[in-house]
Amino acid sequence: MSSTIWSVDEHLDDILAAVKPLEPIELQLLDAQGCVLVEDVVVEVALPPFDNSSMDGYAVRISDVEGASEEFPAVLTVIGDVAAGDGGLADGRSVRPGEAARIMTGAPLPAGAEAVVPVEWTDGGTGGGPVDGMRAHSDAPEGASGEVRIHRPVKPRAHVRAKGSDVRPGDMALRAGAVVGPPQIGLLAAIGRSTVRVRPRPRVVVLSTGSELVQPGEELTGGRIYDSNSFALTAAARDAGAIAYRVPAVADDAETLRTTIEDQLIRADIVVTTGGVSVGAYDVVKEALSSVGDEDEAGGGVDFRKLAMQPGKPQGFGSIGPDHTPLMALPGNPVSSYVSFELFVRPAILTLMGLQDVHRPTVRATLSTDGALASPSGKRQFLRGTYDAEAGTVTPVGGPGSHLIAALAQADALIVLPEDVTSAEPGAEAEVILLR
Repeated sequence: MSSTIWSVDEHLDDILAAVKPLEPIELQLLDAQGCVLVEDVVVEVALPPFDNSSMDGYAVRISDVEGASEEFPAVLTVIGDVAAGDGGLADGRSVRPGEAARIMTGAPLPAGAEAVVPVEWTDGGTGGGPVDGMRAHSDAPEGASGEVRIHRPVKPRAHVRAKGSDVRPGDMALRAGAVVGPPQIGLLAAIGRSTVRVRPRPRVVVLSTGSELVQPGEELTGGRIYDSNSFALTAAARDAGAIAYRVPAVADDAETLRTTIEDQLIRADIVVTTGGVSVGAYDVVKEALSSVGDEDEAGGGVDFRKLAMQPGKPQGFGSIGPDHTPLMALPGNPVSSYVSFELFVRPAILTLMGLQDVHRPTVRATLSTDGALASPSGKRQFLRGTYDAEAGTVTPVGGPGSHLIAALAQADALIVLPEDVTSAEPGAEAEVILLR
């Protein structure tokens, strides 16, 4: 354990200087969800790839429907159907003067046509008044022939999606650094990309230590508590974009913990432990990790530190194993471990992903509290709170105790009281880290 007292910023800077983005790989589109692009994606195919109809209706020539009304409709000969997926009219026919083609949404605009008249502006080929829609072709194939009465004129290109109106060949579709989410996957598929080059989602192994820990669903006996930390931190890692693996709680035995961690390295880009980093007689993480990490090799080993923060004073960081896998050892108290995750582990995960902005958003807000908030001198305190964006206020929830899980579940923000602040009065302005 280092005797130096580290600041929050020093500890985070040390972590981010050591953690490097993962090497890029080529992934299928759906496998790339949540990953960060490492290449610019340039459009090779126009989108849409052809002029097509945005409505169900009739493809017409403008001059044929000029001045049309319900009293004096334009009567046109229907020469056929054009459905989505068709190449155009049968036999390559064009729409000539006095003609119209029934056309469906997404179908290519046939040659000779200049606009689309929505079916609601026509009699639908029934010979009556305006209709609400078209009968299915299979139900009424005769509707693709005969005559249609059109009750309103249209302007050129009306209800036509122009070729390349979304993107054109040579356009930049997505830039390197973009996160591949559902809309990005949709765009990549639409322009014909089946794979994309990205940094993979980091694999995070989370494990709790402590002989007192029982798995949820099991019976509690004297002196035992349920393991909540590993569940919360695994969920937090997934929320950050990682692939997270939760390991059942490990008892306070250094050899068992050492073996467990070594076994997990094969599937870990980063290991997160919680508990066993303080100064108690049964805090075995320090003991176990003293021999896991190839300390004789450059960059190996884990350094255990005291930080000038509350909660979360004891922390550990380093690398272990032959690949120098980063390991972050967090305190065991539930609030301490979660706050530590937000401040240190989450930025490390986002760095592994290749993101530039790895921090939660922060705002300035007015403290809404009945009394002054006390804070220890020389320590940066992180209090749980609820943020009201409309009012610009933040309200503390629960007390400063690092075991208050219920208050943590209500919070959506962390109130930051700097090292030089020992009392924050109601109405004072404070920095707030937004958690949602």
